[in-house]
Amino acid sequence: MKQPDASQFHDLTFKSVLDALPCHLSIQDANLNILFGNQTFINDFGNGIGKSCYSVFHGTEHKCNECPVQKTFADKQVHVAEETILLKNGESVQMIVYSAPLFDIFGRVSAVIKILTNVNLIKEAQKELVTIGQSFALLTHDIKNMLEGLEGGAYVVDEGLKDRDWELTAKGWRIVSKNVAGISRVTQDVLFSSKKRAPEFQSVKPSEVAHQAVELFHEKAGTLEIQLNSQLNPSLPYTTLDAPSMIRMLSNLIWNALEACDKDDQKPSHSVIVRADFYDKNHFMFEIEDNADGMDETTQKNLFEEFYSTKGDNGTGLGLLVVDRIVRNHKGKIEVLTKAGTGSLFRTIFKI
Repeated sequence: MKQPDASQFHDLTFKSVLDALPCHLSIQDANLNILFGNQTFINDFGNGIGKSCYSVFHGTEHKCNECPVQKTFADKQVHVAEETILLKNGESVQMIVYSAPLFDIFGRVSAVIKILTNVNLIKEAQKELVTIGQSFALLTHDIKNMLEGLEGGAYVVDEGLKDRDWELTAKGWRIVSKNVAGISRVTQDVLFSSKKRAPEFQSVKPSEVAHQAVELFHEKAGTLEIQLNSQLNPSLPYTTLDAPSMIRMLSNLIWNALEACDKDDQKPSHSVIVRADFYDKNHFMFEIEDNADGMDETTQKNLFEEFYSTKGDNGTGLGLLVVDRIVRNHKGKIEVLTKAGTGSLFRTIFKI
């Protein structure tokens, strides 16, 4: 059998092979500084040699909470993760990240190869298919429950009016009001998640946006006997945001925090804190922190998947899906810190 002629490839260097790869390949040291990047890396991230991976890939001065490269340095194993990566043109994309060890002659990890593969198109197509396949049945079920709640509340109101029992009437009206608010919120989330609207950016102060969102929930928090506090840094500068989207994002997170506190019966009192402050010199952040019962690892892992809800049959999961979309539309980043039995903190980070 005739052997293939490989002479035409003899002049190829190892670097030229790496440069031809249709993925972003970099080599990092133990301090997470980039030592090498192939041509695909340079095309999308610029000359990041000598810079930290978190500044190049995420535009931040802080290390990532779950870093596959650090894990590889620690256990000498290959690790896989999914991350939102920021390209040099400002675009945020979903990527699968692989980290693999490079050993020295003594078997120690001297550096780590990090390979990033863009799965943005696949993820978007997957989300569209899942949304089409699940939305109708799930949302119909959810709205049906709320309509039954409306009917029950209306009946209580009618009975209270008939008997001139104003306490019973007020109780029925609270049931009606709660379910009307629920239908309104689900409807708004459905409209936002199903319609791809271009953000309408304007110059606003993040602290003022957060203040507007908090004001929407003081009455709700008071009804639930939950303290709703805000810590808003007035020195945050004006920045370019889609203010209505940001208020929607914060509203969903505050609503979730209040409901988590209301659901938790293990503590005598509950509070929700909303913050707007600097994250570093180039970024600001919003934080929503509660002292409810926190989340387990499975819940945290699936938070931003379509229709995954921490409320079981009492939620659609659309709220956090909307939050995720708004953050990505603003080329931002979201972090979740939680501990079972202690509470949760949702942090969204954006460029100033």
